[in-house]
Amino acid sequence: MAEGVRIDKWLWAVRIFKTRTIAVEEIKKHRVLINGQPVKPSRFVSVGEVLDVRKPPIIRTYRVLGLIENRVGAKLVANYVEDITPVEELEKLELMRYNNSGFRLRGTGRPTKKERRDLEDFLDFED
Repeated sequence: MAEGVRIDKWLWAVRIFKTRTIAVEEIKKHRVLINGQPVKPSRFVSVGEVLDVRKPPIIRTYRVLGLIENRVGAKLVANYVEDITPVEELEKLELMRYNNSGFRLRGTGRPTKKERRDLEDFLDFED
């Protein structure tokens, strides 16, 4: 391991992706970039490199702190990777969370006639 670890193995080992297969697929879709350049699954990653991982709707940024080939417990992951995602990207997640307010909660069933009328009145009011 003098020169590094395969990027697909490392992404799986530090729990960025659930399986190596998913990691390989995402790399092939050019959703994983090193220094702004798309890479192949067989590319070796080394300590200090910065990775951009596109997980819609945001792009997460990670710094490689250590090399690892085998998956470890979640508590030990911090020894190998540092999340340096900009605050602006994380705010996109918050906005998405608040944007879903127009949907009914799961398990609440269909709206009653009164709820439907109130909703229609509200939507007509906005127009």
